[in-house]
Amino acid sequence: MAEIKAGFVGLGAMGWAMAGHLKRVGVLAGVANRSIVKAQAFAQEYGVLGASDPGELARHCNVIALCVSADADVLDVTRAIAAHAQPGTIVIDHSTVSSKTAVEAQKIMRTAGGDFLDAPVSGGVEGAKNGKLSVMVGGDEATLARVKPMLGAYGARVTRMGGIGAGQNTKAVNQTVIAGIMQGIGEGLALAEALGLDPAVLLPTLSGGAAQSWYLDKRGASAMRNEFDVGFKLALMHKDLGIARDLAASAGVGHEVLAKSLADYAELMAQGHGDEDVSAVIRLKRTK
Repeated sequence: MAEIKAGFVGLGAMGWAMAGHLKRVGVLAGVANRSIVKAQAFAQEYGVLGASDPGELARHCNVIALCVSADADVLDVTRAIAAHAQPGTIVIDHSTVSSKTAVEAQKIMRTAGGDFLDAPVSGGVEGAKNGKLSVMVGGDEATLARVKPMLGAYGARVTRMGGIGAGQNTKAVNQTVIAGIMQGIGEGLALAEALGLDPAVLLPTLSGGAAQSWYLDKRGASAMRNEFDVGFKLALMHKDLGIARDLAASAGVGHEVLAKSLADYAELMAQGHGDEDVSAVIRLKRTK
């Protein structure tokens, strides 16, 4: 990976850890963030460039990963990179946005003589910290081959799902499945509480059978303790599920779970719980 000079844009809970893994394997040259102070703090801790903006980062890096919040952010950052990019620069987007945004961003980078991969991730903050994320990639196969060793720094599984946008479409499916799992976990655990079942005995028993899931293992006990600051914010999940709902509607397939989950998370956001973990859906199940 000596030929790769990597940059990273977006130092949130996941991005900070992912950029740290790139430094660990010796390819990270610099970082950038909406808050320059945070970029400078990372730069001081890890001994890399703390760029003032993505354009400055592009002057020093030939592969730049993004982990930002919204479609507009992805396009703005990609345009800033393209304006200063070396020929052959690759942008890898780990954000969760629409596949249409991925297609547009690829056009921007290809016009600048580079390329773009949509590569959303799953595995949560724990997966980012442990370097065990699942990375679902859309884009050119040869482009992915060039950067795949870099992605292995934080991806336990890196899979090309198809052409540009296929990664984001896969993430929409991922979030749809999670929405359904969380509906079931919330209702099941609320029922368990109402029946007086002991969580210390209940949860290992459920996880030892067909009800086992990552979310039950990671969020079941904390949800029953009313601890909702441990993972993915439900306001962000609401954004992701809106993307999935639009895709499902366009494809003409059922999306009842998506509709219910969007309504539930909107209700929780209205109650002031938008920064809580997605497992906070149990709050609504307890009161029905």
